[in-house]
Amino acid sequence: MLPYNFDYYKPQSIKEAIELYQLLKLQEKKPMYYGGGTEILTLGRLNFIYTDAIIDLKGIPECSAFGFQDQELIIGSTLSLRAIEENKLFPLLSDTSKEVADYTSRNKITIGGNICGQIFYRESVLPFLLSDSTVIIAGPKGTRKEFINEVFHKELRLDEGEFLVQIVTEKEYLKAKHISVKKRQQWKTGYPLLTVASLKKEGFIRFAFSGVCPYPFRSIQMENKLNDKSLSFKDRILSSFEFLPTPVLNDIEGSNEYRLFVLENTLSYILSYIGGEEHE
Repeated sequence: MLPYNFDYYKPQSIKEAIELYQLLKLQEKKPMYYGGGTEILTLGRLNFIYTDAIIDLKGIPECSAFGFQDQELIIGSTLSLRAIEENKLFPLLSDTSKEVADYTSRNKITIGGNICGQIFYRESVLPFLLSDSTVIIAGPKGTRKEFINEVFHKELRLDEGEFLVQIVTEKEYLKAKHISVKKRQQWKTGYPLLTVASLKKEGFIRFAFSGVCPYPFRSIQMENKLNDKSLSFKDRILSSFEFLPTPVLNDIEGSNEYRLFVLENTLSYILSYIGGEEHE
């Protein structure tokens, strides 16, 4: 339980949720949208976040959608990571999300909650960054559709009163050769040291990272270096490090030097696995 009282609402439509948020703001409350609730409970107990009004999005049909529409996969923001893992409609996403937390937690953690959360790993965003996915965002100004690579900069940039409704991915990306590698220094389900997801499209290998810096990211500059076939794998990797966002994390899970060591070995493995031809 949270150490403070709050009002609970479960709207049945996008319009109702937005109007409710605006009404609560007018009443000088601090409303918060709620998908799975694991982070609200965890951080709320530590007094890192506070809300006196929770708006549960799980009653909104669009937020629980899951399936194909034309040539696109629609994933609602309130779907649990476990549901996504078991259905395997997006193999790279399943491979990445199944490594988040433990089995029990993944039944509660939602895809939207993981992407929009405050804990910096947020591994579930990596496959969407690699697949040029789009996000459906709803708010007081209406509903908008944006490329995730244009609105995700360290975090998903949402205006006041907005929430994530769906993530949309073109079907062609779901069949691409891919790999997701998570490295831990400690136990199997402990916090990760780092995660690297990769996808190969039209001969070009894409990379997205979590746990290297204080936020998930995809770097086109790093990708260009990592795809430079005139260089050996080692030289590609080391030259790509020049474009790492700073600072590289240095925490209880591992020092920045150790992270770079593990990242170098991980990238070498991915290049070998996914078919990055090496310079001779």
